[in-house]
Amino acid sequence: MAVNYGSKRIVVGAHYGLRDWLAQRVTGVLMALFTVIVLAQLLLTKGPVGYDLWAGIFAAQWMKVLTFSVIVALLYHVWVGMRDVLMDYITAAVWLRLVLQIFTIVWLVGCAGWAIQVLWRL
Repeated sequence: MAVNYGSKRIVVGAHYGLRDWLAQRVTGVLMALFTVIVLAQLLLTKGPVGYDLWAGIFAAQWMKVLTFSVIVALLYHVWVGMRDVLMDYITAAVWLRLVLQIFTIVWLVGCAGWAIQVLWRL
């Protein structure tokens, strides 16, 4: 049940925006944990940091799956953030917001394809 309290904003219930807020927090925590895991592997490894070290870190199948999960989380995190920014600040020209949202989706899908190609080429 939507209630209008005399302003332009329509309140649609207690969970307005909760899903997006929670998605941002969960994906942010996942990305932070992944960063800690990668940094720990770098710090525990002896020798110079170069291509061979990076390729070794991401060579294991579990690391590829984890990395891909983090990439998906990152793409969703970016989508929720960009969508909210565009909805908040591009209000006068709905067509422009739609074009920018479509561009964002196409760009994120392209990034996902590139990430898969790079990740499974190692």
